[in-house]
Amino acid sequence: MTGFTVALVLVVAAAGLLRWRRPAWYWMTFGVTFAALRVLVRYASVMDACGLTVPPSRWRLALARVTNRPVPESRPPRILRFRPTRTGLVLRLGLRPGQDAFDIAAASDRLRHSFSMYGVTSREVRSGVVEVRMTGYDVLKRVQMPAKVDTRPMLVPVALREDGSVHYRDYRAVPHALTLGATESGKSVYQRNLVAGLAPMDVALVGIDCKQGVELFPLARRFSALADNPDTAADLLDALVSRMEGVYQTIRAEQRITAAVPDAEIAADIWDLPEHLRPVPVVVLVDEVAELALFASKEEEKRRDRIITALVRLAQLGRAAGIYLEICGQRFGSELGKGITMLRAQLTGRTAHRVNDETSANMAFGDISPDAVLAAIQIPAELRGLAIAGDSTGGWHRIRAPHTSLRQAVNTCNRHADRTPALPELAPFRPELTSSSEAPVPLSKTAPATA
Repeated sequence: MTGFTVALVLVVAAAGLLRWRRPAWYWMTFGVTFAALRVLVRYASVMDACGLTVPPSRWRLALARVTNRPVPESRPPRILRFRPTRTGLVLRLGLRPGQDAFDIAAASDRLRHSFSMYGVTSREVRSGVVEVRMTGYDVLKRVQMPAKVDTRPMLVPVALREDGSVHYRDYRAVPHALTLGATESGKSVYQRNLVAGLAPMDVALVGIDCKQGVELFPLARRFSALADNPDTAADLLDALVSRMEGVYQTIRAEQRITAAVPDAEIAADIWDLPEHLRPVPVVVLVDEVAELALFASKEEEKRRDRIITALVRLAQLGRAAGIYLEICGQRFGSELGKGITMLRAQLTGRTAHRVNDETSANMAFGDISPDAVLAAIQIPAELRGLAIAGDSTGGWHRIRAPHTSLRQAVNTCNRHADRTPALPELAPFRPELTSSSEAPVPLSKTAPATA
């Protein structure tokens, strides 16, 4: 008996230590079993207490009266599937007649307390079926990406969602995106994860970093073109517009619109072209968009209009040509001048890290979801990297990217430097790599050559 007591005390102490220091390990060893039993045992009573049951149907009441049986109890949604995961539990529920997916969503906070889980979210899978994801611990406190992720082309795993699922940047579904965040909010780390995820893919990276290239130039071995000042950025964007027009001519030449060609083989964008004719897709990363939109003289205003016009054209027409925009900044609104609102309307994906005022959150989500605006302004300053991600459909999630140091991102880009395509249109803007003992070479194509 004494040995059993000692073993029990050691197990309880180990469980407590794991829950404190390694919540993920605790969940996989002890937590998932306790949580599954808790949910299954309490399910009917919790659903009844949360108002998620429906009264018995008339035929059941009539049958009970005819057979002289007790009145049937109210019925909760049916559990169609119950699956434990590395971060929590997933329940797929079949709704009863008269129930709605909004009922489950509205009761998510009550379900969280009733089942003693860290978080509960729900989404409608199809008519009459709702998926409820429960997390057993704070997965965003210490982000650990799963070992297996989706590896389709132009699909980049960049962060972890609060429900434990992976947040992907899908360029085929959401071609252009806007990322906002105040200083020290984690915006640069998010951008590094994006570049590191794109580095192993067959894609051309183009960077515009008007902070003299301090953010993107260390990753230059994987970039096909870089600009570190507004003048060079204007020329680079014009070259991208010219490339876009050339790609459209290639698509027109290969559309194969004849009576003998099935409809599925008619080309409308680069992904419909044969692989040997398909131009390499291009991802354009703009580190601080405000530096491109500000001006202090008439000449700078002309340059600014030229830059914004090129960005708007790429946002409106670039998707079919395989040109995708990633616009980053601390603020993005009408105070940056004409054309900015038109550009923002084309940026379907929205990500907001901690912002300094509600107006900045409205820039990202004001036309999408008021709830996302409220969530964005509530991000605490000590949780760097925490962000709200949404799109034009109105859906949004809390996400956090794993911490990736600049050294790690540089190593990834250097390891895949052989994948950097040489694009003829962007050849004048190809970064010149120098050793650490040499002076850095300006990225402007008009800069004088160094000795």
